[in-house]
Amino acid sequence: MVGETKKNSVIAALMIATFLTAIEGTIVSTAMPKIVEDLGGSQLYTWVISVYLLTTVISTPIFGKLADLYGRKIMFTIGVVIFLFGSTLSGLSQTMGQLVVFRLIQGIGAGALTTIPFTIIGDAFSFEQRAKVQGLMSSVWGISGIIGPLAGGFIVDSISWHWIFFMNLPFGIASLILLWVSLHEQFEKKKQTIDYAGIVTFAISMTAFLYALTVFKEEKHVTASILSLFIIAIVGIGLFIRIELKGKEPMLPLSLFTNRLLLISNLAGFLLGFILVAVTFYIPLWVQGVTNLNATYSGIAMLPMSITWPFGAVFSGKWLAKTSIGKVVFTGISILLIGCIGLIFFHTHTTVPWMMFVNAVIGFGFGIAMTTFTVAVQSAVDWTLRGAAMGSNNLMRNLGQAIGIAVSGLWLSDELSGPALETSLHTVFILLSVLALCSCAIAGFLFSKNGRELSLQ
Repeated sequence: MVGETKKNSVIAALMIATFLTAIEGTIVSTAMPKIVEDLGGSQLYTWVISVYLLTTVISTPIFGKLADLYGRKIMFTIGVVIFLFGSTLSGLSQTMGQLVVFRLIQGIGAGALTTIPFTIIGDAFSFEQRAKVQGLMSSVWGISGIIGPLAGGFIVDSISWHWIFFMNLPFGIASLILLWVSLHEQFEKKKQTIDYAGIVTFAISMTAFLYALTVFKEEKHVTASILSLFIIAIVGIGLFIRIELKGKEPMLPLSLFTNRLLLISNLAGFLLGFILVAVTFYIPLWVQGVTNLNATYSGIAMLPMSITWPFGAVFSGKWLAKTSIGKVVFTGISILLIGCIGLIFFHTHTTVPWMMFVNAVIGFGFGIAMTTFTVAVQSAVDWTLRGAAMGSNNLMRNLGQAIGIAVSGLWLSDELSGPALETSLHTVFILLSVLALCSCAIAGFLFSKNGRELSLQ
């Protein structure tokens, strides 16, 4: 539980930590061509990003549970230290192989930065305040989406790509100082039982699964090695479930999935993660491959999403104080559905302003829905399970993105331009509209049979 709290300083600390993880993807992607030019190893290009995402997915629920056992501050500190250690080593990399290994370390720490801040918000703020704070946190993602590519380009051109990693150090240290000064936990110190068996089986099975998806996305057909990896993942997940059911302090308490509000939030979060990664990946591909515009126009087309997302988050915060979670979520996903349907009507001569408008609608819908689901998860359980609950929700969103980019890629034409690409992307956009419709249906279960909101703690 949380004692005395200087809330403004806590918010600042969490926003800085969120900024580090939010900007990481865009700033590194921008610098990758220069990194490959300096270090070579172009065959490892995608793994610099993939291995970071993989370890983040695995460590997210682990840090969530450990935060329940040992306290938010100490586990947040450990996560930030690991992240900064990985960042420093990444900046010192002399080969692409080294960079991949050091990014793995960085990704482990990122699991804490993506989960524990939202857990702390659930502890330190009332239900009415959480939505407003989530709006501020969402604005960080929007700002990062805008300045990430610009900052990455400037650092690479004016200084050195090494500094896109070194720049994390002052921000991370500032975040730690602010949190330790402003947040005081009342935490009972006692010997805790760590679910080592669950952590190991989860890590092995998720690694096998995500690695198989990555290779499958590249090969686009099932090989013996891919099949073997999927079998390892399935057996591992089965063993993991068995361990969690019998464990004294399970890493991922399966009882969470009996909570109707959490189950709905996690299912919808998985689908929204799928939609999000496809939108952010394939709309720039449409701009360059179908309409034959350059990468600058791709960035311009995507820019409104980064702006309207935080507006949607702020709007949801104000609206949540007046109405139910179900109504806000359903409205947000319905707006997202309208935006996805708008994608279906893209054609060769679709103008950039119209693409910007559709992206603005999608971003506004995401801002409302994602923020509200996060508040719902924070509010659905008590302090002792909040870290694990946030970890499970982030896990489902991340899995949605990992599976989304692999599955949607099956429809992608080998020809990355022209009519064939247009046809394949239309198929993906139709799929996204169907998934958004399914998300609306899932959100409908937030209401009980008598039409009232599911209860929150």
